Amino acid sequence: MARPIRVFDGSFGRLQLIEATAGDPPLESQVPQIIVKQDGADLDLRAEGELLRLTRDSLLFVNPGVPSETVFEAGAGSAQLLCFHASTDWLRHSFPAVFDAGSRVFGSTRETITARIRQLADTLAVEVLNDQFLSHERLEFMLQELMLSIVETYLARRQAGARMWRGSPFADNRIRKALALLRAHPNKELNMNDLANQVGLSRSRFYDLFQTSTGRSPRSYLDLLCVESAIAKLSSGSAKIAEVSAELGFSAQSNFTRFFQQQVGIPPSEYRRAAGKPNPGPQDEPKD
Repeated sequence: MARPIRVFDGSFGRLQLIEATAGDPPLESQVPQIIVKQDGADLDLRAEGELLRLTRDSLLFVNPGVPSETVFEAGAGSAQLLCFHASTDWLRHSFPAVFDAGSRVFGSTRETITARIRQLADTLAVEVLNDQFLSHERLEFMLQELMLSIVETYLARRQAGARMWRGSPFADNRIRKALALLRAHPNKELNMNDLANQVGLSRSRFYDLFQTSTGRSPRSYLDLLCVESAIAKLSSGSAKIAEVSAELGFSAQSNFTRFFQQQVGIPPSEYRRAAGKPNPGPQDEPKD
């Protein structure tokens, strides 16, 4: 049976990081699933008579009620998978025109993963393994970002744009454009007046629409994007903290350290050390 490494439940549904091995029994979920490979051997997922290849360059969608079974080549070992079982109610709140159409929401079951979704999945994996520092707000934010990226990238092909966003809090294309600009270069020095101008809105109207769409102010949303970006860079080990600080627009490293500690609970140097350690299994106690 697939071994759960971390499991999180919430209004969003269930997020699991699991270790899948050959011989695991078929799984079936009554809600849509998104499956991303994080580590280990490449594998196939058998669903509806099809073998779907899963590597770090792809992601799989499984419709509700469809049994899926992992298939490994002989001697391939195991794989670490990030599995998101998305609550139907949660999906319908944000994307009613997409997810109210019926249970078979995914037309294609395998897609090439985008750089944005790959980064989100990698950051989610780091965050859930270091769950002592993970807030529910940050987890739900990243899952919302994941679904926004999936809807915009893959599901938009099936419906005309205006129809697809009907009834969604993200229906205003000016706010979606603002979100894309924020994601492209999260930077604390960003001038919100300039951002409002770029999407054709006054500052006050921009703030009102942004709050209505996302449930957060533009600054709060930007803060969460900066934390996500910082964690991605810190956990990769390829950038110095001073470089991360400068890239995110902080005038001094001390300001970045203070911001990161306020958001995450520990300084960036400690988070980097924690993210670089072998992570304990579900029954193990973390050691100091």
